[in-house]
This record gives sequence, structure tokens and C-alpha cells, in this order.
Amino acid sequence: MSTNEQLAWDFDDGDVAEVRPDTGIARFAPGSEQWIAALQPTDDDAIRLDRFDVNTMTAEAAARLWARVAAWVESDQIAYYIDDSPVSSDAAYDARMRCLERLEAAFPSLDNPQSPTHRVGGSFSNDFASVRHPSRMMSLDDVFAIEELKDWYDSVIRDLDWPESKPLPMSCEVKIDGLALNLIYRNGVLEQGLTRGDGVTGEDITLNVRTIGSIPANLGGPKEDVPDFVEIRGEVFMRWDDFHTLNNEQEDAGRAPFANPRNAAAGSLRQKDPRITATRRLSFYAHGLGQLTWGPDHPRGTHDVVADQSQAYDLYTKWGVPVSPHNRAVTSFQEILDMIEYYGEHRGDIEHALDGIVVKVDDLGLQRTLGATSRAPRWAIAFKFPPEEKTTLLRDITVQVGRTGALTPVAELVPVVVAGSTVARATLHNLDEVHRKDVRVGDTVMVQRAGDVIPEVVGPVLAKRPPEAVEFVFPHTCPACGETVHREPGEAAWRCDNLSCPAVRLRAISHFVSKAGLDIQGVGQKWIAQLVNSGRVQSPADLFTLKAEELLGFERMGEVLAQKFVDALDEARHTATLPRLISALGIRHVGEQTARLLAGQFRDLDELGRADGESLQALPDVGPEVAASIRNFFESPANRAQLARFRELGLWPQSPLVPFAPSGGAENGVEAAQDGPLRGKNVLFTGSLSLPRGRAQRLAEAAGAVLAGSVNKKLDYLVVGDKPGGKLDKAQALGVAVLDEAGFRALLAASGITLDASE
Repeated sequence: MSTNEQLAWDFDDGDVAEVRPDTGIARFAPGSEQWIAALQPTDDDAIRLDRFDVNTMTAEAAARLWARVAAWVESDQIAYYIDDSPVSSDAAYDARMRCLERLEAAFPSLDNPQSPTHRVGGSFSNDFASVRHPSRMMSLDDVFAIEELKDWYDSVIRDLDWPESKPLPMSCEVKIDGLALNLIYRNGVLEQGLTRGDGVTGEDITLNVRTIGSIPANLGGPKEDVPDFVEIRGEVFMRWDDFHTLNNEQEDAGRAPFANPRNAAAGSLRQKDPRITATRRLSFYAHGLGQLTWGPDHPRGTHDVVADQSQAYDLYTKWGVPVSPHNRAVTSFQEILDMIEYYGEHRGDIEHALDGIVVKVDDLGLQRTLGATSRAPRWAIAFKFPPEEKTTLLRDITVQVGRTGALTPVAELVPVVVAGSTVARATLHNLDEVHRKDVRVGDTVMVQRAGDVIPEVVGPVLAKRPPEAVEFVFPHTCPACGETVHREPGEAAWRCDNLSCPAVRLRAISHFVSKAGLDIQGVGQKWIAQLVNSGRVQSPADLFTLKAEELLGFERMGEVLAQKFVDALDEARHTATLPRLISALGIRHVGEQTARLLAGQFRDLDELGRADGESLQALPDVGPEVAASIRNFFESPANRAQLARFRELGLWPQSPLVPFAPSGGAENGVEAAQDGPLRGKNVLFTGSLSLPRGRAQRLAEAAGAVLAGSVNKKLDYLVVGDKPGGKLDKAQALGVAVLDEAGFRALLAASGITLDASE
């Protein structure tokens, strides 16, 4: 057996392998590596599993058997509970489940919360654990101009010392606007599906991946053509027709539509409940391989000597793994330009969104010669298309009032399809921007989607300007409440400072429950608008006084949904953290990052409200403007009354951290020991602690530690919980100090940080 890892593509030349006749699983010793590899998802082999004594196995063999059987059981559960189309008999399923249970009893390290043995009935839940890729998933470098692409092409010719008169075979592929996915198959069985993550570590989304119909649970083709192990890289995406169907369903259900297919695919792929993912009609195209290992039964001189990309794609096809039909083989720079020109003109005509063309050197040997940088291969490049532009009529310019009172001019357009989405409105940002672009009501304007996402008015088509085009006149009173608006010196935005302005109120409450605020699921802007317009909700605090029966009169609100709505608010009231609450308040210039900083320095909102400008400016990234904004917020009588209501309602989280002050002292908090044992130390966590991982990390930072990303010689402490994995072995080999949780808590105490008794 031989393994050879080569960047994004890997085909093993292999050692000379013995070709043996296939006489079935009976020729192997039960429990051996060969026996495990020969197992199939049949009733007969399920019975073999049921009769087999797992106690005779080594830990390594048990782990291999567990992974293989768990993959089958997960596929069975998805087929039965989600697809409503069982693929195994009850007897076979039960036998495999019993095998897993015996393995986990004999080898406790195999037992984990995400095991199929812990799912009762159809109760599926994802945990998205972090998993290291067997081989690194590299990214592609981008170019945005033909000149840059030609420079890359010339560099390839030069680095390969390739004769100018000799054609250089390359492949051109459309760059799918989706999400990168790594599929891990062992002995032909889908074992894991991982997101790209940082290229080294991704999230385990296997349950959701199994619901994607185009991804095979088992690799097809003759047995001798199925490898022992393979990583298949590709892209998960949503076809245009499926995207439009999903958005129609979203709107029918009173939910906000997705902005574009990529957002829809991303949201669908990371659902906590895979049954939701199963309804989203996701698709997959493969475009690369990671690690590939052939077994001894694989005949020498076949796919292990694949020389180029097209042969690799033939192998995908044999396995039943879908490949893009838009791939082209090219041999010159002009043919690359032809590909770019064609799909630049027809980017809206194919089945999915695309944002460019990927060019690769075809020959795998030449790929190895060119090598890679620290993040990207030198043998491939992505040419990114410029944003798609369309012309349409500017019907009107309206003014929208935001949650901070800022007045924003908005272009009201004759609807036009741009980059696959219908655009009817686009922000003009501010009055200065309207003047700079010189757009007028009645103009024909050029519209694009910045990054194929955000609608933007590029400017007017002056040749088509009609004589009756009207210049925009900015209002000097708020369109929502009629109060006079003003603009601070040095600012671009005009603002309404009326705290009772209905538009400000609506957007402030919407922000309070949004992802940037308390992130209350199911409490969307449409519901907030109904509640505010009815007069029942006039402030964020009012939300937490709602009763389910009060909601029954609202549009599309039944008894079940009303109860879920109230329950979500009640849960948020009890689980809100101080950083989220600070962010939810909507203080000008205080976003999520600044909110986290403030929560690390002040115990609660009382303490933050008492901080003076000097104390605030002593914090990193808090300047005079931010400090003044914080002080203005807490000095407002209306805001203080709101905070008092939060306290009465029990929405009053406290920071779990005891902060240490910046240089100059601990003016508003308890200073951690400046010479504490964790100060300046590199700390890494692994395994399961009784504390949540994020909580432990924040406590370490509060004690002055620096969070490390990996085990290396510079690491000072590895904090180990249950099931630590390979990090522990590596740390011990390097002589890194290892702490259990009790040891970590002792160092926290020595740094002046104590935990609650409940912790």
C-alpha cells in the first residue's frame, strides 16, 4: 500500500501490488484490516457483525470498524427519518446498531455525543465539531485583469522552461459561487463531510452532507477501482431554479428571502437540523482530490498512474461523483480568453451562479514541479469576473431612517435582474454621494451588485438623460416624524435625534433582536414591524412582556408559532450575555468587537454606565468619538429608563471575567496579577472540559494568556480535558507542560480569577 499527498490533486504511483482473486470476505480473518475493508452494507454482512466478538480487536481496528459501521447507520437514519425511503432492512439496521453499541462499550473512546447510538427516533442535531483535514485544503490566488492573468501564464511557461512553440495543456473550469467541501471516503463509504475552515481544520457537517442527493453514500464502479481512502474536494451550491423555488417558499412562509444562491447554500449546509438541509435541494460538483490511497487489490497500471485532470474526472464519473459539464481542455492563452469571454457573456445562462474562471495546468507531474506557496498552488489561478452591470430607470429617490437616526437616500428602481437576483432598491449612502454621482430622478442608471451581493448604483447614463430629469432635494425634516434633522461637523450623514421617532424605534428594536444583537431566532423584522405598528411594542423591553395570546391576531401567527415566539424571547432573556446586550443596545460606533472589549472590562451595564470618558479612552481602540457616544447613551434619561426595565425583567447579564486593566491601573475593575503564572504564556485547549471551551479561553485571556492555534515548541501550556486526541501526544513529545482542568483552575486562582461555585 502506498500513499502520496500532492496539494489539491494526488494520484499514487503505488508499489507493485499483488492481484488476488476475489473469493469473498470469508477469506479474511474476522476483525482483521482486510475483513473490515471487505465488509459491505448487506444483510449477510450485518449478520456477520452481529456474531462478531469486538473484544478480540485492537483499538486501531475497532476505530476503523466503528467509522465504517457508523457511516452506514447514519445513512440508514437519513434515508428512514428524513428521506422516508429506507435502504436497509430493519434486521440489518438493528445488527449494525448493536455492533456500534458493543464497540463503544468495549472501547469508550469511540463513544461521543454525536454517535448514531445517541439519536433517539428522528431526533437529529448537529454539533459541528472541528476536525483536521487529512491533507490541507488550499485556496486559489485571484486575478481581476487580463494583464494579471497573462503575467501568471507567462510565469508558468517560464518556471517550467516550456518551449513557446509547444502547446501547454491546461483545463478551464467555471468558478462556482458556492462553499468548498471535503468528502472523506474510506473503502468506498462516505465517512465524513468537512467544510474548508482555515484549510487545516474544518467543521464536521456529515449529517447534512448525507442529505445531498448528488453526493453518493458509497463510491460506485468495480471493486478494484474503489480506493482504500480518498478525499474528494468540490463545491456545494444551489441551482438557480432551486434558489428561486426556495425564496418563493420563504416568502410564502413570511420569512425573509435569501440574497443570493451562495448565502442560501451556506445557510442550508450549516443547519443544526439536517432535516431542514434535506429540503433545500443542494447540489455538488467535484473539482479536486486530496489524499488518495489504493489497496493491494487495485491492479497496477490503471488509475494510480493518472497523468492529467481529464483522466481524474473520468475516475470521478466511474465513482458516481458529479463533475461540472462546463470544464474545457485548452492549449493556449487565446483559448483561455475564449472561455472567459464566453462565460462572461453567458454567466446568467448556466444552472448556477459563477464568479470567474479557474485555470489549471493539466499535467499532474507539472503541477508538482510548480509547487505551491504557503496558501495557494502556483499551477492554478482564479480569474474573477467584474460585477455584472445592467441599466434601468431611476423612478424615485426616497429617504430611509436608520436605527441611529441617520437618513439614507435610497434609489427606487424599475426592477432589473442583476447577477441572478432582482434589484428594485439600492442605497445611495448619503447626500454627498448623490451629488458626486449626479443621479437624478428619471435617469437611466447603471446598476451592479458589488461582489455579486450588494446592489449599487454606479452612475447615470448621461446620453439617455431626459430633459425632465429632476435633481434630488434632501429633506431637512425627518420623513418619519417631521422633526428637524441636522448634520454634525465632519460627518456625511444627516440625523434625526428624536428618540420617539417611529422609524428609529422600529429599526432599533429590529437591531436589538438581530444577529448583531441578541440573535433571537424566529423574531424577525416583519414581526417586529407588526408589533411596533400596532402600538404594543414601543421599546425592546416591551418584547419581553408579550403573551402568546396577544399575538394570535397578527398575520400568519397561529398558536404554535405564537408560543415559539414568546419562548424564544424568554430564552434570550435568561441566556443573553453582556457582550451581546451591549451590542444590541445600538450605541453609535459600538459594534460587536467593541462590545466584547467593554464586556471584558466592566462587570455589568451599571459599571459601564459609570465609566468616565478618560477611563473609556484608556481601553484599546476606544477613541474620543466612541467614548463620547457611550457617555451620551448612558446620560440619556430615556435610555436609563430602558435599562431599569431590563433589570426588572431579569435581562441583566454580568461579565464572567474579572478584567485586568491596561497600563495605568484597574480603574473600573479588579486587576489581575501582573506577574501571574499565565501572563504572557501561550495556552492551547484540547478535549472536553466541564467549562465551555469559549469560556475557558476567555478566562485564560483575562489572566493575561495568549491563545495558541497549534502545538509547537513555543507553546507553554496544553490544557487537557476528556478525549484529548493527537495534540496531547505531540505536546508530550515536544516537552510542553500539560495541565488538567484542576491545574488550569489553580493557575487562574493564582492570577486573581475565581469562578462561581456552580462552575
